[in-house]
Amino acid sequence: MTEPSSIVIVGAGLAGAKAAETLREQGYGGRLVLVGAEPERPYERPPLSKDYLRGESEREGVYVHAADFYGERAIELRAGNAATAVDLAARTVTLEGGERLRWDRLLLATGAAPRRLPVPGSDLAGVHLLRTLGDSDRLRRVVTAGGRLVVIGAGWIGAEVAASARTGGMEVTLIERGQVPLEGVLGAEVGRMYAELHRDHGVELIGGAGVDAIEGAGRAERVRLADGRSIDCAAVLVGVGVAPRTGLAEAAGLGVENGVLADATLSAGDGVFAAGDAANAEHPFYGRRVRVEHWANALHQGPAAARNMLGRVEPYERLPYFFSDQYDVGMEYSGLADPRAPIVVRGDLARREALVFWLAEDGAVAAGMNVNVWDVNEHVQALIRSRAVVPPSRLADADVPLKSLLPTAQGRRR
Repeated sequence: MTEPSSIVIVGAGLAGAKAAETLREQGYGGRLVLVGAEPERPYERPPLSKDYLRGESEREGVYVHAADFYGERAIELRAGNAATAVDLAARTVTLEGGERLRWDRLLLATGAAPRRLPVPGSDLAGVHLLRTLGDSDRLRRVVTAGGRLVVIGAGWIGAEVAASARTGGMEVTLIERGQVPLEGVLGAEVGRMYAELHRDHGVELIGGAGVDAIEGAGRAERVRLADGRSIDCAAVLVGVGVAPRTGLAEAAGLGVENGVLADATLSAGDGVFAAGDAANAEHPFYGRRVRVEHWANALHQGPAAARNMLGRVEPYERLPYFFSDQYDVGMEYSGLADPRAPIVVRGDLARREALVFWLAEDGAVAAGMNVNVWDVNEHVQALIRSRAVVPPSRLADADVPLKSLLPTAQGRRR
């Protein structure tokens, strides 16, 4: 393949930044432009709900690269200059200032946008979303000021912010439509562990609750629930999920369905590739499209797309992986499972030290999660990839090494 003379990356987050880094590492010498809507250079998002929000780490620590990284590698970083249009026929990207960038290869790493709560008062001052570094800065000031924070939505962002705010000394009420935190991801039993974790740290957890309105005289002062209760507050954090940013791709005529549609090499067609939160790509292991919204996917998928833009034919087949830290409980999750699937627990969830396995319909391990148990993720992923059907009694037995559960080629399910 002839080396492209110009590559444009739209989206200056982790996936875009790591793609740009990889292109230069692979010897690409053509023009390379990294376009970002935010005024910041690329940064990582996990600290925004954890240590950075709590004031335990400095701002410089969130950035993907040092300030001089891009200039030293002739990467044209266009921060604070959003892309407004993609023209596939002309092979151009138009920026909001009117400039048109010509490309031979284009990577869409446009990420995702937080969903807003469709209730009266959601636009009041003091109602926060958390997606950007600026969002975290504003929320950090809220935590410092104290009072009560009402968190609407007990998914990963809501649960982590609740933990950080409580650690920072705020009173916290956590409202969840499901009965327990993270029920839609981890299921009811593991969700109950997180419910008790938050309650043990003094969080008021209200499950099975809907929100009718956020009320106040010019700013958020209380949250009114569907059952009529009102909760006074100093601020509100809305964490009800995100939606992939697909507007550019859709307007350009690319396939869009829960993300930018891409094949296993992350190609969306016409010289366009997709990576990160916005990519809904064929996954060789699962035999279907998968869209993953987590840090590890951006970290690895951006570089994979970069290599394929340079002519490699490298299917992206890493298993989904994510992690979370709340109070003194850390976890890692690998795989992809229905949260309602049967689980097998090795260890003690009540003590928050366990491995949890979600089983597929045939009994194979579809996903695994280690809670305050470390250096096992490699074996968990190998077990998932093996598609082995392991007796639940052996999965649950802590005296049986995980490595010993991996099948031989003869014993592997076909």
